[in-house]
This record gives sequence, structure tokens and C-alpha cells, in this order.
Amino acid sequence: MVMPKFRKPLPAELPDPETIDVQALAAELRAGSLDMICVLGPTASGKTRYAVRLARELAALGLPAEIISADSRQVYRGMDIGTGKDLAEYGEIPYHVIDVREAGTQYNVYDFTQDFRSAYEDIRSRGCVPILCGGTGLYINAVTAGYDFRSHKPLSVTATARTEKIPRTYFIGTLVSRELRNARIDARLRARLQEGMTDEIRGLLERGVPAETLIGYGLEYKYVTLFLQGELSEQELFEKLSIAIHQFAKRQMTWFRGMERSGVRIHWVEV
Repeated sequence: MVMPKFRKPLPAELPDPETIDVQALAAELRAGSLDMICVLGPTASGKTRYAVRLARELAALGLPAEIISADSRQVYRGMDIGTGKDLAEYGEIPYHVIDVREAGTQYNVYDFTQDFRSAYEDIRSRGCVPILCGGTGLYINAVTAGYDFRSHKPLSVTATARTEKIPRTYFIGTLVSRELRNARIDARLRARLQEGMTDEIRGLLERGVPAETLIGYGLEYKYVTLFLQGELSEQELFEKLSIAIHQFAKRQMTWFRGMERSGVRIHWVEV
């Protein structure tokens, strides 16, 4: 009996890119039909760069904007290279929910919703536009669609449609091909290792942050800690970490496409 040959499934097609009309977006913000912008996307897709550029374009139209980070690890002080904070990239644009906890402490979606709400209300009270920017899909869902802390699941768009506390949000996704994204991830990983990411994580261990906690933070902090413990060679560190980040970026895109299937309209742009 001849067994059928199965082909490896093709990767999911990318959404079609759009061009954002910033003047029209500004008009909606002025009219009050929108409360916030959200820039989301997988790692290495240029989210922060795009959000900063958008903030400057809005400021030029008389609408100053400030960025609220939606990154589950950039909340920690001292975890800079591994999380890719790149604070200089913000320039004159104010940012929030970065460096709000000590490394080694726990931080969860409930903590984020509280920090987000505080930053959001502060920004709005000063007549500025909040731009939520990040790749932690659960955090984004929690503040733009709601979160049930009893079931530990995001609420559906329909279930929260009449909730006044949910900001009316315009979603922009940063689009990059899988091949280019993976190439950027590998180049960025090499750069971070050269910039001293290993020394940064060694310093956290020397300051008393438990290895188990760093491993629990995942990705860079997990694999570099394993390397420092002698469980990985330098070559294994790069290879295993590179694969893990590629897989993480794929999961991020799966989450965001799932948001679309649940009814969220994401305007994808090429950066």
C-alpha cells in the first residue's frame, strides 16, 4: 500500500497593509469618537519606532501624545537590554508603565490594568492622546476589551461593548514578513549579546534575584540564566534562544489574528 505524502502546511498569509490617514485619525480623536490608539505587533516588527513617529505626527497636528507600554517585562527596573527598552528611541515623547517594579518581583495582568488606568487617566486629564504600545496580547486585551479575573480569561468584544470604562481604541498593527522578522530577531539577539545582556543578567543574579525567577521571565532571561549556570554552551544559548524568540513572535501573531476573529479591527501597516 502506498502511503499518501503530506505536505508541510504553508504559513498563514499576512493581512494586507494599509496607509494610515493621520489627519483623519486626529479628527476622530478631537471629535471624541476615539479615546486611544493601540500599536501592537510581534517582537522585532518596529512597534515602538512606529508609535513614536505617530506621536510626533499627532503633536504636529496639535494633539500631543504619550505612550503607555504594554510589555510584561519592561515593567522591571534593571532589565533593560534583555527586554529591549531602547528608552532613547522615545526621545521627547513621554512614556509610562516602564521601570515600575523591581526585578525579581511578580507582576500580572491585574497589576497592569491598575498601572494602565492610572497612566491613561493622567494623560487624558492633560488633554493628550494615549498610545498603548506593546506585544503582550493579554495585557492589551485586558484594557481594551476587559478581563474576567475569576475565570482568568479576556472578555469578548460583545460582552464589553457597553462598558464605559473601556477606551474606544483605534488598533494599528506593525506588519513584517516571517522571514524578515526572523532575520531581525537574530540580528538583534547578536547585538544584545554584544551590548552586555549576559553581564546584565549576571548582575541581577549577584543582586539576589533568584535564578528560578529569571528563568520564569522567559526568553532572554531564561536562556542566559541557564548559560550562566553552565547548562548551555555559548552556541547552544544563541541557537535555543533564537528559536524560542521566533516561536514567541509566531504566537504573538496568532494572538493578534485571534483578536481580529473576535471582532477587533486592526489596521496593519508596513514599517
